[in-house]
Amino acid sequence: MVIFRWIIGVIVGLFAAGWLFTFLMYVLRDDDRFAELGKRLRHFTTLIALFWFNLEIWGRVVWTIVTWNSPRT
Repeated sequence: MVIFRWIIGVIVGLFAAGWLFTFLMYVLRDDDRFAELGKRLRHFTTLIALFWFNLEIWGRVVWTIVTWNSPRT
């Protein structure tokens, strides 16, 4: 699960950097194409972060259900 967190973290970081770059280009150049691209990158970054959060929560739920009646050591 740690590897998955790192992979998702790097992907979200790259998309967030792209989002900030397009926002900066929009501010500097006042081009609406950069605003649209930045909006898409922001939405996709949020989508990936929510996917990770959902997998974390449901992964723990399933893990608890699977190991609930296992013998305690």
